[in-house]
Amino acid sequence: MRWENLTDSGHGRAADAALFGADAVTTRTFDTPEFRGITFHEVRARSILNRVPGASRMPFEWTVNPYRGCTHACVYCFARKTHSYLDLDTGLGFDSQIVVKVNAPELLRRQLASRRWQGEHVAMGTNVDCYQRAEGRYRLMPGIIAALSDRANPFSILTKGTLILRDLDLLTQAARVTDVGISVSVGFTDPDLWRTVEPGTPAPERRLEVVRTLGEHGIGCGVLMAPVIPFLGDQPAQLRATVRAIAASGATSVTPLVLHLRPGAREWFMAWLAAHHPHLVRRYERLYAEGAYAPKWYQRRITRQVHDLAREYGIGPARAGTPRRIGEPEPAEPAASEPTQLSLI
Repeated sequence: MRWENLTDSGHGRAADAALFGADAVTTRTFDTPEFRGITFHEVRARSILNRVPGASRMPFEWTVNPYRGCTHACVYCFARKTHSYLDLDTGLGFDSQIVVKVNAPELLRRQLASRRWQGEHVAMGTNVDCYQRAEGRYRLMPGIIAALSDRANPFSILTKGTLILRDLDLLTQAARVTDVGISVSVGFTDPDLWRTVEPGTPAPERRLEVVRTLGEHGIGCGVLMAPVIPFLGDQPAQLRATVRAIAASGATSVTPLVLHLRPGAREWFMAWLAAHHPHLVRRYERLYAEGAYAPKWYQRRITRQVHDLAREYGIGPARAGTPRRIGEPEPAEPAASEPTQLSLI
């Protein structure tokens, strides 16, 4: 595998500082039912705070990604392309070859202590899910949350994983000192669609239980209704059922996002579509003829429908808190070089 030029930008350019060297990789497998068929590549990262490209649509500038690859195995995942920069397969390889940055918590703590760090918002779960199955074994997120909380550094988490509830006490403590934003991704509630396009994820109703539980503990949680999948999950009755379930969970907000198909994800998704819904292939080729995104008219239609349903079911906007600040951090060595991060949409 091509480890030596790896950066979190995924561009694999030799001019970039390597995120870690080939000699820092330890490969492991575990003969347990939940990890059977999965290979873990444990690495010691050189940097963990990743700057989002300036052209990104994201409302944040920095991310933390303790993993690469994802056992959720969502057939549409936009991050699949990043595995090709490791000479790993973007299909089954993305689902089963997981890179684990085992030193992420201590590295983050050191970088947050740098004089150069200004306490900017840090987003997690924007590339691959930080609460995927591997987190149950490696337990990187408690240390990451603690590092951010100790600096009163605002952060957000996007996840499909129910494992986030393991860290409920840590999240509650963090919310006392800084702005903590949690969003759960639920694009649809159709069980048949879920089983085929998101086979490694908890069921949608279990994710909505996460929303409910967080709300009961005083942590408002929004839902990213993503992706809305054309011709498979976009019928009015399907949208209504999903928004109704989201509202019943106590979500503070719902944000629809139509499926987008970037290179890497597009090929894998279209192969899946040809196998499971061959009659839709031509329709998808027409809908996505101009690139990775569905036409604006289609996106606007879905957004309007979901927002109308949200008003009908009484889902209000999320109200972000104001981050509190603790004293100036102690002097420390400067942060490492700043790799970049692919944007979510």
